[in-house]
Amino acid sequence: MTLPSDLDTDAGALRAAMVKGLAGAAADADAGFRVHPAWLGAAEKVPRHAFVPGFYLPDDEPDADGLTVWEPVTSRLDYGRWLAAAYSDTTLITQFDGEETDWEQPAVRHGGAPTSSSTLPSLVLRMWSDADVGEGHTVLEVGTGTGYSTALACERLGSSHVTSVEADAVMLAGAAEALYGCGYTPTLARADGSYGYWPEAWFDRVVAACSFRSVPPALLRQTRPGGKVLLPLSGWLYGNARVLLTVAGDGTAEGPLLPGTISFMPARTHAAPAYGNPADWTAGLHEERSRSARHAPERITAATEEAFHLRFLAQSAVPDAEMVTIGGVLHLIDVVSGAAATLTPEDGDWSVREGGPVKLWGRIEDFLDAFDAAGRPGPETYTLRVDGDGQRLLHAQVPQLRLPPGDW
Repeated sequence: MTLPSDLDTDAGALRAAMVKGLAGAAADADAGFRVHPAWLGAAEKVPRHAFVPGFYLPDDEPDADGLTVWEPVTSRLDYGRWLAAAYSDTTLITQFDGEETDWEQPAVRHGGAPTSSSTLPSLVLRMWSDADVGEGHTVLEVGTGTGYSTALACERLGSSHVTSVEADAVMLAGAAEALYGCGYTPTLARADGSYGYWPEAWFDRVVAACSFRSVPPALLRQTRPGGKVLLPLSGWLYGNARVLLTVAGDGTAEGPLLPGTISFMPARTHAAPAYGNPADWTAGLHEERSRSARHAPERITAATEEAFHLRFLAQSAVPDAEMVTIGGVLHLIDVVSGAAATLTPEDGDWSVREGGPVKLWGRIEDFLDAFDAAGRPGPETYTLRVDGDGQRLLHAQVPQLRLPPGDW
């Protein structure tokens, strides 16, 4: 593939504009975006376009079946659009359903689940800043992806201080080629990030670019006492949060949930399992006595910051439940216990039917009652503690919630 001879000039101008915009956002006290100036300096030097030779952007309109239409973008297809997107503060989808794309002959996609991406630069910089990464620190990055975030760490810390692991062999190969081509030589390994990377331990900081249902114990064991672990957490209800843990000398860890509505793709071993046909699960619920819901499902499904926060907390009350809405009816399915529930709109109210050993919506409602009684506290008022008693979300006024066991 032959690229325009002025690529470096074009890219440099767009990169400078992107960083100027990020610096302006970071200086705005009301923007909620905080980033250390040294990371902006790294972003001024790292050529993001080198890490995204091809990606997908969504079309403005869905197809006839309501599916998102994803258009492939490469320098060959549309040089201007490709380069402009590479230096926009946008997440660029690079893979769907774990399937690799032939970027020499990419095709339009209809629907599909994104499984890899180049995260929007503002969030990458925010993650490194939130983890309090500084000069002299050794870092483990979980989820190399395209390698752009890895390159920023190498630029700031030096390649010898950076280890990055990735489960997808093809993605890792592409990232390695881009990193080495830009002169960065971190330690790269194909590995399951749940287990960290013992050959390079110990680390001062661990930062994950994918989410976990609970904190992998190996990551804590590979962190120096006093070191920090920044992890996105998510569950099978697709509720998300981020936590910044400080690791103690005895191996325990504790830290706050961080504010903000930020989500990451799940680590592949932590993704929600397929549950089959929802109709099979709820076929017998018509025999169960219905009741009126004390809380409407919008409490956890609405497109609001509080609902985003509540969905994460609520899934800790029913950690094995999944949720899907079909024909206006919300279904809750628990593949572990065999429990199921439906919420059906009825005369301005919601009718609840629950079956199996766990009253799924009832457990969520009990938590919502406690949450309301406590004055609806924000995520930053919760602490996650990891010790011999498990992984617990603690709050002075809300009953503790447990994350799924992390001893795999």
